[in-house]
Parts: sequence; C-alpha cells; structure tokens
Amino acid sequence: MSIAQNLLNIKSQLPESVTLVAVSKTKPVADLMEAYHAGQRIFGENKIQEMTEKWEQMPKDIQWHMIGHVQSNKVKYMIPYVKLIHGVDSLKLLKEINRLALKWRKKIDCLLQIHIAEEETKFGLDEKELKELLASEEFKTFDNIRVVGLMGMATFTDNQNQIKREFQHLKTLFDTYSQLKTENCQLKTLSMGMSGDYQTAIECGSTMVRIGSSIFGTR
Repeated sequence: MSIAQNLLNIKSQLPESVTLVAVSKTKPVADLMEAYHAGQRIFGENKIQEMTEKWEQMPKDIQWHMIGHVQSNKVKYMIPYVKLIHGVDSLKLLKEINRLALKWRKKIDCLLQIHIAEEETKFGLDEKELKELLASEEFKTFDNIRVVGLMGMATFTDNQNQIKREFQHLKTLFDTYSQLKTENCQLKTLSMGMSGDYQTAIECGSTMVRIGSSIFGTR
C-alpha cells in the first residue's frame, strides 16, 4: 500500500480523542509530502538537525514534534518552530528550553518522559524524579515552558501483558499528576504507543500515538 493509504487506514482505527504523530525520521521530504497531501499535519522527528532541514523545506502549517532524546546544546535550533518536545527527562533540559524560549518570547509545550520499560537503554524520569521535579522551586520559576503531559515507551517485547502493565503504570502517574494544575504544568496529553503497540496504548488511555513504520514502511 502507498503511504497515503497506510495513513488513512491507521486514521480510520483511531478514536477522535487520539492524536496521530507521523514519525518521519530518516524519511525523505517526498515521503512526508505524500502524507501531507493525504491530510497529515503532525510529524515527529528524533534528530533536531534533520527536523530543521525538513521544516525549512516544507509547508509552514505543519506541527513539528521532537520525539527523540534532546541534547541541551541543540535546543536552540528548534525553538523558532517546534510545537511539542516529547522527550524532556531532566530539570536541566527544561531550564535550557525555558531560557531559549524566553529569548524568543515564546512558550514551548513539553512532555516529561517517564521511564516505564525494563530496558536500561531507554531515557526518562522515574516516579521519584518526576515528583521531585514538579515540586522543585526552580521548576515553578520557568515561565516560558508548559508541561502539557507525559510520554513513555514500553519494553520492546512480545509479552502483551508486560506492555499493558507498563502503559497502565504511566496512565496511573498521569491521572495522579493531572490534578496538579499550576501556571506551567497542566497535564492533558498522554503520549504512548508506537506502530507495534498503539492499540494496547489506546486501550490503556493514550491520547497521542507515534507511528512511523506502519505509515512510511520499515527503515
């Protein structure tokens, strides 16, 4: 099937309450434009340089989401245009995003990445770190960021029960901290689920899925 057909097929399976991020990393602009012409306006990239190059070449009504691990020294390149930063996993990174957003007189929406998988290689805050970050006095001074939700990736495994447990754990944290409503933290978005597990993620309460290979084919 074509990219456009894959996209429409996936969209037909998603509830209205779930936002689709088309993960376009490593794919050429021509592939993204095929998805764009089929109606897709939200794209996710995991490298800031690649995302910036695509932003420069493509229509300006696209929402760009940074979904990969973010290095503090690269943040400045995406501040002018990024819509949502998914993988924020430290107070230090939030501080840098806030500093640069202030410089651009913008407010930048962020998701805090929570480590829910068993693999050590995945980034993210644990439950204790999440609590400490949101309670810290320094965090409360960040006027140019908005923490709008949580993000997490399940373990890469065929064990559906384990994946479900991890997603349910993240949903529980999301529900707990959704009650915390401050000027720079109001959780509305729960980003979990990729090509292999997005249906399970939606069953567990995901409001945003990140799908790449099921749209654009394998990398």
